[in-house]
Amino acid sequence: MKIYFAADHAGFEIKNELMNFVRGELGHEVEDCGAYQLDTNDDYPSIIAVAARALVDDAHKGFQSRAIIAGGSGQGEAMAANRFRGVRCAVYYGEAARKQTDMSGKEIDILVSPREHQNANCLSLGLRFLTLDEAKSAVKKWLETEYPCEERHARRIEALDTLD
Repeated sequence: MKIYFAADHAGFEIKNELMNFVRGELGHEVEDCGAYQLDTNDDYPSIIAVAARALVDDAHKGFQSRAIIAGGSGQGEAMAANRFRGVRCAVYYGEAARKQTDMSGKEIDILVSPREHQNANCLSLGLRFLTLDEAKSAVKKWLETEYPCEERHARRIEALDTLD
């Protein structure tokens, strides 16, 4: 699977480490969408837009790809990515303080749930809250989680992808 990476200055160094990890240890094709150099004055929206556009373009061509974007909190980066129709970006900056369950009693995992329920194709990492090892673990878990394509979730994703 092709994985697009993008990060501003706050995620720049760890982004490069994560690309090597995803390419080398997890065996995925990766593409760097920027930033290409450390610039503390860069602005994340234009950088994140490159990865988001790549996801949308791939979807229009019938390819499944994903993106991993990063910044200090990951929040603004996710907001930028989610401006693009067809991008469903979840934010991760660490484990939940307490366990949660869904209505059926199944334990909810903050990384697995957006893949299983919203078919999240983009993960935004808040790298000021994560160590490199935590980020690697999160990326691995998120990439390994399949979307089961349950009817209720597919219906909701269709509604998300057609909102104006």
